[in-house]
Order: sequence, then structure tokens, then C-alpha cells
Amino acid sequence: MRTRKYLGVGLGVVALVAAGMGGASAEAQTRPAGWSAGRSAGWSAAWASAMQAPTAADGNWSQAGFDHQTIRQTVRMSTGGRSLRIRLSNLYGTKPLQITGITVAGTDVTFHGSRRTTIAAGRTTTSDAVAVSTAAGEQLVVSLYVDGVTGPATFHEDGLTTTFTSAGNHLHDNAPGTATSHAFYYLTGVDVTGAAGTIVTYGDSITNGHNSTPDVDHRYSDDLAQRLGKRRLGVANVGISGNLLLHELPCFGEVGVTRFRRDALGQPGVRTVIVEEGENDIWDSEFNFGCGVTPRITADQLIAGYRSMIAAAHARGVRIIGGTITPFKADYMQPADFARAEAIRTQANQWIRTSGEYDAVADFARAVGDPADEQRIDPALDSGDHLHPNDAGYAAMAVVASEALPGRNQR
Repeated sequence: MRTRKYLGVGLGVVALVAAGMGGASAEAQTRPAGWSAGRSAGWSAAWASAMQAPTAADGNWSQAGFDHQTIRQTVRMSTGGRSLRIRLSNLYGTKPLQITGITVAGTDVTFHGSRRTTIAAGRTTTSDAVAVSTAAGEQLVVSLYVDGVTGPATFHEDGLTTTFTSAGNHLHDNAPGTATSHAFYYLTGVDVTGAAGTIVTYGDSITNGHNSTPDVDHRYSDDLAQRLGKRRLGVANVGISGNLLLHELPCFGEVGVTRFRRDALGQPGVRTVIVEEGENDIWDSEFNFGCGVTPRITADQLIAGYRSMIAAAHARGVRIIGGTITPFKADYMQPADFARAEAIRTQANQWIRTSGEYDAVADFARAVGDPADEQRIDPALDSGDHLHPNDAGYAAMAVVASEALPGRNQR
């Protein structure tokens, strides 16, 4: 029996071409309010979370939404700044989202001078600047109060951080509430002034940090931010557990090549994107885990998807680093299934390493691979499912990611 990265519902196949990275006219029709065209003057993303449609998984609150409740969420700032702003999303909402009040580190947040804000369905919004200085690694508490019924909530599953909710308005007290969830709701970004730009980590559950220790921030993006030290670069993690590059299972976020423009290139201050995606496309091919069948793909189709993202990044003047697909050999896989999947992984990784089309390569596969069998994760770096790294494995990924950044092993 295979153990999937994550479970979901539904299936929607998209074209395996750069059409997902469509032209300006298509983008203008769907661009949400508050959308940022990458290099937003003066602002850099210090934390981010890619939003998903509501879905039932692991007891999250997305389908039920909220009713006269305070939602208290904690984020780890990858870099500090002199002031900050927050970004909120109602991308998958079914009606306007009315937020009565928001505090950041106990300070009231305003939107065009008002503590209240309404976000139309399918839109995002950005707050006014908040005069709160922050430091790299700081834990920042963001509290939202809604004084009505929200309906299903736009959210991010597998947040690996405890979120609290409590009845009534608790914006200005320290009561965290009693009900907890490991997901983020509505909160899609925290930006700062005074940083030197942002590195975006983009991908699936391995980028998201699945199976890392909850509430201690040991995703590879967290370790990367720590390694950057005094370079004052933000790191924005927009991984989605279960996400596919070429197809869509709705509970795992939009198709990877499509959401790339919004979730990666749309981050304020983006300078570099590190891509780690494609493992779900090949590992889960033609299996149904209760959420639809993942279509079979080829290495050439994966490569076409990578090329579309490379072209989109370069059109924006953004550097893009290719991450190799990590090993997934496990005894529970049928030999024929594994042989087919491994052939695709090998071909895709060979292209990532040797084509020269990416600006640099982060060889995640070699970073976490078993020296005695490169088709498996090193047992010392394996979280136990033979697919996701443990905390030490994510730290090893951060090392090769940092070495691929400009100023290091730059071509």
C-alpha cells in the first residue's frame, strides 16, 4: 500500500504547455485586487502562504468557516524590517469577507485608514503600513476578528503551526482560545520594508515542509532563511502539500504551472524562485487516493512545464533555480510502478542538472539521497515514509539551496 503525500478531492486536467503562464490580457481579467507585480517598490515578502480552496482534511476549519470568532495565527519572519503590512486572501470565498479588526503584535492594522475591511470573493487585499519593526526569526502573532458568518474559508492546509480560534473579539487580550488547527486562514503574506528582496521557495509538500516537526519551523525554507543571515533577504514559502505541476486535484491547490505567476512571481520583492515540483506527478500516477486519479505523465511533459515557468520568470527579470526531484523508493511500491516512476525522475533530473536552462541547480536529490542507494532517501534523513525528509533532511536541502543562490555557485 502506498502512502500518499496528502489526500484530496477531484480532478481537472490542464494543457501541458505554457498556456498556463498565459499572456497579459488573460492575467488582467483574473488579477485580484492587491496583486503585486513582483518587485513592489520598497516592500519584500518576509513570510507567505499559498492559498487553497476549502477542503476537509485533518480537522481544519475551512469548510465550516467562522462565526463571530477571533483567529490567532503565528508566523515566523524570515527577515526583519522597519515596518510591515499584511496581505489577506478571499480567493476561494463564496461571498465578500468582512473583517471587523486585525492586530499584529497587538497593534491595530488598518486598510485605507479603517480598521474594518471587506474583501470581495476571488480577491485579495493589502493593509496600510504598520509601524512595527521586526527581526529575522521573530514569531509574529496576527489576530483577525470576524463579527459575522464567513462561509467556507480560503486557507492553507498543512501549515505545521498551531492556529487558535475563540468565540468573540479577543484582538487585544492574550487568551489564545482552546480549539486548534494546523492551517492558515485568509493570511497569505507579511511584507516588510528595509529588506534586500525575497527568495521564493515554490513546490509541493517537500517545499511546504510536510513531516517536519510542527511549531518549531524546520522547513527547508526556514533553515535557508537562517543561513542567509545578514544578507537581509526574505524567504517566502509557497509550497502546497499534494500540489502537482501539470494537473489539478482541487484540494491540493491549483495546477503548479498556473499558480506559479500568482504565488511565486507575485511576491513583493521577488528576486529568485527555487522550484521543487513534479514528484507528485510521477509518484502518484494513475492511482486514486480518494480524491481522483492522477493522470500518467512523461518526463518530456514535466520538462515542458519547467520551461514554461523558466520563461515566465525570465520575462519578469527573476532568477529561477531548479531543484532536482528527491528519491522515493520504498518497499511498499510495486516493482513495475517504481521502475516506471524512477525512469521519469531520472530523465527529469538529468535535464535539470545538465540543460543549462535554469539559472542554477539545487541538487536536492543528492542532498537527501542514500549514498548506498541513490533511489532512496538516506535513512538518517528520512521522516519515516521514505518520501519526505525529516528535520535534518530539510536542513540538508537548505544547504544546497543556499549554495545555488547568487553570489555562491552562480553560472
